[in-house]
Amino acid sequence: MSDQDLVRSCIKEICKKNGFDDPGSMTQRDFELISGAIEERTGILLSVSTIKRLLNADFSRIPQTTTLNAIAAYLGFKTWQEYKISMQTISTLNEEKKIVRPLRRFNLRVNWNWIGLAVIVFAIIIFFGFIKRSSKLVLNYDKAQFSAVKTTNNDIPNTVVFKYDLDKVNADSFFIQQSWDKRRRVKIDKNQHVLTDIYYEPGYHVAKLIANDSVIKTVDVSIPTDKWIYYAKERSGDNLPKYITVGEKQDKHLQISKEDAVNSLVNIEKENQYIMAYFPSKFESSSDNFILKCRIKVNEIRNNVCPSLMCEIFCQKNFMYFKSMPKGCSNEISVQFGDNALNGSTADLSGLAMDVKNWQNIEFVVKNKKAIIRINNVESFSADYKISAGLITGLGFISNGLCEVEFVELRDLDGKVIYQK
Repeated sequence: MSDQDLVRSCIKEICKKNGFDDPGSMTQRDFELISGAIEERTGILLSVSTIKRLLNADFSRIPQTTTLNAIAAYLGFKTWQEYKISMQTISTLNEEKKIVRPLRRFNLRVNWNWIGLAVIVFAIIIFFGFIKRSSKLVLNYDKAQFSAVKTTNNDIPNTVVFKYDLDKVNADSFFIQQSWDKRRRVKIDKNQHVLTDIYYEPGYHVAKLIANDSVIKTVDVSIPTDKWIYYAKERSGDNLPKYITVGEKQDKHLQISKEDAVNSLVNIEKENQYIMAYFPSKFESSSDNFILKCRIKVNEIRNNVCPSLMCEIFCQKNFMYFKSMPKGCSNEISVQFGDNALNGSTADLSGLAMDVKNWQNIEFVVKNKKAIIRINNVESFSADYKISAGLITGLGFISNGLCEVEFVELRDLDGKVIYQK
């Protein structure tokens, strides 16, 4: 079996284990799930394009060792070499079974074949032991140390001091990634021990210490506000937030007005996302069981062809949200519950469409990893997911217009109020 065949066989087996028996019918989202599954189990991130190349054997040279070790590790092997030798041994045994020999009272050749096979198996055991010992000796990923300390309790922006010790770890390169956003990945010097970075937005983040392509340590970073915070972000440019100071009307409604945006020096002629978010310092409610109710609308600040509204439950590990638009813009609607992400270009999400410029009563229910969205007391969408997003860490409303929230309430399934406004 050639290297290309081995790689293709390995990645096909991974797809099969995730429920995709026919790789030829897989969608972009399916490949993203495979990428996430490999990173979840091995700590190594393989891009969708890399997975597609492996599946199609679209390479002239054998892929990088890190990539091969990742797909082998997903199937339970220590290294790619271990997987390769195992598959070749199986292939050899299958070929032996195909050979038909006449029965003889005594066949010295057959006996020597079995002796040779025993020698091969013994050599494999010794080789695996050597690989296991040498990999631990060389990498020492478990020797890494990683921590984070905030410079303020809940101010925005907030500088975080990352401390790391990689003296006993061997790798070609090291990085710290501030959050899920891969654009916030910074290369670090092994011989240094401190990196500081700024968090411009509130939230709950998992920072990663990365050696080569492997995540070797993580640390949780919570940037709370204990109050609602308002800001705008341009779709283009540096994407840094522009904080908005709101008026006294917040005693009754959560709202950003046009005057608030202009007085806060936000260029309202730009294509902006306007965000209102709340992150408490303490959180203890599961994202797998909750009820969110709100009455909300969007006030246009510029002539948007497709005005949008996103309601989000922020969580420790993943996203929990739905984004709605008028029916004619259903292609741009999207939802995500834990590991289950859908978008309107590949799924029919038209049931979530609504006139966001008029008052809407929304109910977002999650029970035992099943999410249900009701709009004006009508069930509009439901879906299951498998991987929990952890604890609830905050609430948010996001729009390309200005949200106005008349009422918002978050409860657990026992009726306990988590937040109410």
